[in-house]
Amino acid sequence: MQMTLRWYGSKYDTVTLKQIRQIPGVTGVISTLYGTAPGEVWETADILALKKEIQDAGLELAGIESVNVHDAIKVGSPDRDRYIDHYITTLERLGQAGIHMVCYNFMPVFDWTRTELARMRPDGSTVLAYTQKAVDALDPEKMFDSIAGEMNGAVMPGWEPERMARVKELFEMYRDVDDEKLFANLKYFLERIMPVCDKYDINMAIHPDDPAWSVFGLPRIIINKPNILRMMKMVDNPHNGVTFCSGSYGTNLENDLPDMIRSLKGRIHFAHVRNLKFNSPDDFEEAAHLSSDGTFDMYEIMRALYEIGFSGPIRPDHGRMIWDETAMPGYGLYDRALGAAYLNGLWEAIEKQAQRTP
Repeated sequence: MQMTLRWYGSKYDTVTLKQIRQIPGVTGVISTLYGTAPGEVWETADILALKKEIQDAGLELAGIESVNVHDAIKVGSPDRDRYIDHYITTLERLGQAGIHMVCYNFMPVFDWTRTELARMRPDGSTVLAYTQKAVDALDPEKMFDSIAGEMNGAVMPGWEPERMARVKELFEMYRDVDDEKLFANLKYFLERIMPVCDKYDINMAIHPDDPAWSVFGLPRIIINKPNILRMMKMVDNPHNGVTFCSGSYGTNLENDLPDMIRSLKGRIHFAHVRNLKFNSPDDFEEAAHLSSDGTFDMYEIMRALYEIGFSGPIRPDHGRMIWDETAMPGYGLYDRALGAAYLNGLWEAIEKQAQRTP
């Protein structure tokens, strides 16, 4: 595996490439052209400039997160082919630039949902959190307003103000879209893009829905083992794979994370590894990566990845805000650096144990 850190670019991120380069064991970053809108064709010059900036800092651009999918594709509207053509052009340009992994999601309206961006934990750190009770009490059109004051001046991915200004319109677009229609539209999209993925060896890594259940009545399909295996089967191409996000799949305590990893051998192209602390099945908060600080056995998650021969990029996911840092919630430097070191330590121990076992 390759340890990486997500980086939003020098115009948007409080964390610098110089700082990332100094985290032991981190050799690459996962980035994106953060200013581009869903459906917009990425310019080759912009892709190459991003890659060069990262390489000049002594790191590798290990993949893109995300090339966002336009809502017309997700709902299957008459103009979807135009936006799929745009997506294919972007993939061609990424492939020509030597980039071979793209993370994306197929979530309606909200890319992810949290009800708090700065819940105070007993140690004084603040974290992203979710409680179903708070969601049930909210008007979905007011969801953005409820967390906007906790963004520390950042523009959160999936919660861009211009997108949130269209929430009512977006809900209307998805009014007749259920799980089956969303699966069908995902299949159509994947079948269209697989030829360019085959040509340029681009691994498409779908990110799970977060949380792993319906929010505000919207369909959610990338939520559990049966659904993800269905997706693999419906477009049975090795480039059609997943981002295994322990935090997103783990929002549903019925998901057996190590078992899911083992069932996806050869189709996990990217991994997000993080921990959650559950106060009840529908009230959870982000935790430090350390197993004992949350609910998940991080050793077993990393061991499962090792045992399936996972060799792709991996990154510590959402970190706590610690040591008086001010940054995009979940994406500060300090706790993610601790997380990267911890995950690297687990991997080294698992690797050495496996080498010593007869």
